[in-house]
Amino acid sequence: MSIKIELDLPDALAREAKASGLLESKSMTDLLSTELRRRKAAAELNTVLADIRAQPGEPMSPDEIQTEVDAVRRERRAGEARR
Repeated sequence: MSIKIELDLPDALAREAKASGLLESKSMTDLLSTELRRRKAAAELNTVLADIRAQPGEPMSPDEIQTEVDAVRRERRAGEARR
């Protein structure tokens, strides 16, 4: 599919974008593809965050999180020492 896009840009921005090659078809295609991927990833992240926030119970405190991190680190160190 081929479409034509008309942009209304400030002169300085249009000149800089043109000089940088950003107004070429390939560059515009890359920019649009990147933005679509970014938006999909953001939507997925928002879904995951909503699921996390919907979990019952109280969130862990920073001290509880640190205790868990310390436990995982101890387990890893113990596993590495056995090798």
